[in-house]
Amino acid sequence: MNKIIEKEFFSENVARLVIDAPDIAKSRKAGHFVIIRLDEKGERIPLTIADGDPEKGTITLVVQKVGVTSAKLLAMNEGDEILDLVGPLGKATHIDKFGTVLCAGGGVGVAPLLPIVKALHEAGNRVITVLAGRNKDLIIMEDEMRKYSDEVVIMTDDGSYGKQGLVTAGMEEVIKREKVDKSVVIGPAIMMKFGSFTTKKYNIPTEVSLNTIMVDGTGMCGACRISVGGKTKFVCVDGPEFDAFQVDWDQMMTRMGAYKTEEHEAYQKYLETVQTEA
Repeated sequence: MNKIIEKEFFSENVARLVIDAPDIAKSRKAGHFVIIRLDEKGERIPLTIADGDPEKGTITLVVQKVGVTSAKLLAMNEGDEILDLVGPLGKATHIDKFGTVLCAGGGVGVAPLLPIVKALHEAGNRVITVLAGRNKDLIIMEDEMRKYSDEVVIMTDDGSYGKQGLVTAGMEEVIKREKVDKSVVIGPAIMMKFGSFTTKKYNIPTEVSLNTIMVDGTGMCGACRISVGGKTKFVCVDGPEFDAFQVDWDQMMTRMGAYKTEEHEAYQKYLETVQTEA
């Protein structure tokens, strides 16, 4: 059992959770994720580790309400306990001194981007970070990003904060004004797809962190399989980070939508249950 130590809402549907997990806090690195299960009959969902404190024995997760399990998790309070929390899983981010690195994060994709930005900064890179969201309320962890970035560019779809436009516009603005040696893009699949299309035009090596459907997290079930460079890979053990130019984006997004109907039905039943209990 892992206790929720702190809970803070960034917006109505997005919250930061600090969870007691001393062993994971000691061994996790940028790029690692965990899989949680709330109760005996609950599903397993992957969540990237946004931060960790080895001394306090805690890890930080950022959760967006998108389905039954995430809704149940955000309904929990400080002091409540999560039944199962497994990790760190996946391969850690390859960190080196690349030069100037353009990091782009959209929505809750900013959370897994943070430890990467921090590690790149500590390795001596010049880090320029583009944060994007539909509106100002969906721009998260800006202060943390500014701490480890040489520059932060804010893009919002509606222009309510920073500059108006998509993340790709912010990325291209940076690329056109200075030499970029590497890029990291994390966010919704569609954002990563077009973000990588942008960097490919300028031949900038780009990595993405994929958020596919996942069950066991150890490479046994095959639910997270994708095609990278024409070969089958498992996001849980071969990733979650891959060469963006090699990912078959259309196949991945098709697979991610395989259970949309079931997910919607389950969420509606959950809402009905919550309303009845209220």
